[in-house]
Amino acid sequence: MSVEVLVDKARLVCMQKGSRFTAIREKVFRLLAKTESGVGAYELLEELKQTEPGAKPATIYRALEFLTEQGFIHKIESNNAFMLCQHFDHQHPAQLLICEQCGHVTELHSHSLDKAFRDQAAKEGFHIGRQTMEAHGICNRCRESH
Repeated sequence: MSVEVLVDKARLVCMQKGSRFTAIREKVFRLLAKTESGVGAYELLEELKQTEPGAKPATIYRALEFLTEQGFIHKIESNNAFMLCQHFDHQHPAQLLICEQCGHVTELHSHSLDKAFRDQAAKEGFHIGRQTMEAHGICNRCRESH
């Protein structure tokens, strides 16, 4: 999906929720839309400073918090990085496959894996509010190139 289509979709979601998709939030969204790997907050800040020289760490963290709350991005907890979710217009389970060589992240949506995980949690009397599963390994592209 093109960056412009994603931006239009994000604007629509914000409008429907009554949220403000400010210029800074849109710029951070666009930066994340241009990558297939997770990006750290300070890396995003450096890129944002090219068009917003006055941007500070708080600027990026506020934008990331908003984008996360809207469901536009996933936080990759193990790498302390962020990635755009292209399926943000609906709720879905997320499993992330993270390549340890090139950093590429593939997002899966396995409902059966999600159900099995939730069922196991329920057996323990635990209710899952939100979850993202992460798996680290080597992607097909990197395996084939070696």
